[in-house]
Amino acid sequence: MGSQVGDAAAAADVVYLHGVLEATVFEAEHLHSAIYGRIMEATEKVEESLGVHCLQHSRLYVDVDVGAARVARTGEVEFHPTSPAWNQSFRLHCAYPAAAVTFTVKNQRLIGAGVLGAGSVPAARVATGQPLECWLDLRGGEHGHVTHTPKLRVRLRFFGVETDPCWDAGVRLPGFAGVRPAFFPERTGCGVTLYQNAHLSDAFDPRVRLAGGRAYRPARLWEDLYAAIRDARRFVYVAGWSVNTEITLVRDARRMAPGAEGVTLGELLKRKADEGVAVLLMPWQDQTSVSFLGNVGLMKTHDEETRRFFEGTAVRCFLCPRNADASLTVVQHVEVSAQFTHHQKTVTLDAATPGADGGRHVVSFIGGIDLCDGRYDDENHTLFRDLDTTYLHDFMQNNFKHACLRRGGPREPWHDVHCRLEGPAAWDVLTNFEQRWRKQAPAHMRGCLLELTPAAFPDPTGLGDDDSWSVQVFRSIDDASVEGFPSDPAEAAAMGLTSGKNVTVDRSIQAGYIEAIRRARRFVYIENQYFLGGCASWAEDRDAGCLNLVPVELALKVAAKIRRGERFAAYVVTPMWPEGEPAGEAVQAILRWNRLTVEMMYGIVMKAIDDAGLRGQVHPCDYLNFFCLGNREAPRPGEYSPPETPEKDTDYWRAQVNRRAPIYVHAKLMIVDDEYVMVGSANLNERSLAGNRDSEIAQGSYQPAHLNGPCGRARGQVHGFRMSLWHEHFMGRHAAGEDVDAGVFLEPESVDCVRAVRQAAERLWDAYTQDRVEDLPGHLLPFPITVSEFGEVADLPADGCFPDTRAPVKGWKAAKLPAILTT
Repeated sequence: MGSQVGDAAAAADVVYLHGVLEATVFEAEHLHSAIYGRIMEATEKVEESLGVHCLQHSRLYVDVDVGAARVARTGEVEFHPTSPAWNQSFRLHCAYPAAAVTFTVKNQRLIGAGVLGAGSVPAARVATGQPLECWLDLRGGEHGHVTHTPKLRVRLRFFGVETDPCWDAGVRLPGFAGVRPAFFPERTGCGVTLYQNAHLSDAFDPRVRLAGGRAYRPARLWEDLYAAIRDARRFVYVAGWSVNTEITLVRDARRMAPGAEGVTLGELLKRKADEGVAVLLMPWQDQTSVSFLGNVGLMKTHDEETRRFFEGTAVRCFLCPRNADASLTVVQHVEVSAQFTHHQKTVTLDAATPGADGGRHVVSFIGGIDLCDGRYDDENHTLFRDLDTTYLHDFMQNNFKHACLRRGGPREPWHDVHCRLEGPAAWDVLTNFEQRWRKQAPAHMRGCLLELTPAAFPDPTGLGDDDSWSVQVFRSIDDASVEGFPSDPAEAAAMGLTSGKNVTVDRSIQAGYIEAIRRARRFVYIENQYFLGGCASWAEDRDAGCLNLVPVELALKVAAKIRRGERFAAYVVTPMWPEGEPAGEAVQAILRWNRLTVEMMYGIVMKAIDDAGLRGQVHPCDYLNFFCLGNREAPRPGEYSPPETPEKDTDYWRAQVNRRAPIYVHAKLMIVDDEYVMVGSANLNERSLAGNRDSEIAQGSYQPAHLNGPCGRARGQVHGFRMSLWHEHFMGRHAAGEDVDAGVFLEPESVDCVRAVRQAAERLWDAYTQDRVEDLPGHLLPFPITVSEFGEVADLPADGCFPDTRAPVKGWKAAKLPAILTT
């Protein structure tokens, strides 16, 4: 039976496995001949007795591939002369085209691994959903097997996505309880505050009405964060990719809090520590921040400056490296520590509990906004204004070479999203900080954590049913960065963790995105710094390693709705280009991955249109659209006049002359059906979603009293937040057109809404690219591509380059940078 399964897989048809695959790897037989096995066993015993471990064939593991995608890897087991056993099970989200599911047995070496054999099961057989347990013949091993056939016992069962009760179900109560299993379960009775940008001006009023006629009132992040730190009494715990002690949180003179003017973050934290508050700070350590580079670091995170600022103070600060798991090879250690980061941005502290005399509770802030330079911005996203006031000590422009305040704008505008959590979910963020601190803090600092208990800091009880949230905290992180993960694969799996080669990984952020998209019924709205994935479905470079499923899941959701004759819309907002010089190798490589992703998605959508017999009747952009943000400002009297000018005929010079620039989208946000929201630090790329690359944290949440249902559409805070973002992007200054009824934007899935949003973006693009310079009445632009009625993707600009640059929109393949760095 094993040989029949393996041979049949070689010529099998490709099918699309979309759903959940349960796989178990049991044991192997006859990996080596009896004589060879006894020789290896004897050699190992001799080496062990001598204290020497040179044998390359001593630890064995199994890779599991679905088509071109590596989806799982067992733990390593000690060498067994004939029959090693793993007995490890996996539950895997799948969205892959595949001819076969392949199992490859390997032996770990000091550098690389050797193949002992591989066996396959036809994907068409797996797709039937019938349980399958069999012995697979293993072929193609490096030693050859003349006298025997090695075998591997496996079990597979596939569950198609549309058989899942959660598919297309939205959030239904009772019954829905978040992503399960997961390290952090869904928590009820929480509070959530959603923030757009670090600040909003007094003039910002999205004029959104919620259920019961209540007005949506947007909050202001850095004002709230300043007040929260100022008022903390027991502890302030900060983890960040970058923490800059020189920034000021409160800058708006019209909203200046007493005593806040000019107070830097570093001074504020030192003041709290001097008051006896436990202030613990854990910025990421950029390994390139070394003395011969001036301690600046390639990422310019100010990590060494921050460490020195707090040296000798009551603030306990250490720079936290992105270490590799101890079980990895020497090469992998270098790869992880040099290329990946701690990307979480969290602040957890104690706050006064309203109505509780002297009572205090735990509050956590998480999201995309780093506590560093360049992040302060409001809904206006100015380019040339306030440079000598608000941005005098905080001018940032990383897209143009030699840009600085002395040479003038445009500054780099920054759009971002963050949130504040209260209740049980805030404790989960605290747990994440404690796990990371205990794992990586220097020995003399590990005792600095306070013993915090819910009894001493009870959660608020004043939330009414209408205002209550259910929240689940997600992470991308591995056991090199946290303590508390079980080493036993079965125990890890029961907590929603994955194990491979003795590394335990939490990739629940990706699971949260996948399951939320699968539940979606009407629309998905995404803002993210990057959007690339699903490489197993790309037209080329399927081995790039960018396997996260978010883009392909979104395309498959749209396709399923088209085939069923139901309306659905997906909106994706990203930067015009990734931060950096647009013609640089890294930026161009990422743009190429993005183009392959977008082409893949429109290909899936177009096939569904054809399958439904709708070719020529509908357009792919009636369902799926990509946008970016930009701004343009006419000169004003009294505006800052720089003493120098950029070098002529550079990107910087052209942007200054044309008075325009992209707004950098740094948000990590998804809104589903106006009832469910995800906010965090994770980008939609492999670095953020793999779990064993950059460390990340996010939350997915909803208000049980404000869900879609037979009584009407969700009109709670999630809806208000989406409308507030759209007000900022294009609705606030009539960019959608005077003749457009604003009510159309209440139903984002409708074709009328999709076309109205597109028309607004196209109108703004015309104003952005025209010769005449005038203030842009909005910021939403089409991502600079065109999509034909047949789903073919091309460049929007006639010359194929971004405005004011010589940089291709479609990107190009990097000659020097490895894919693992840019995906």
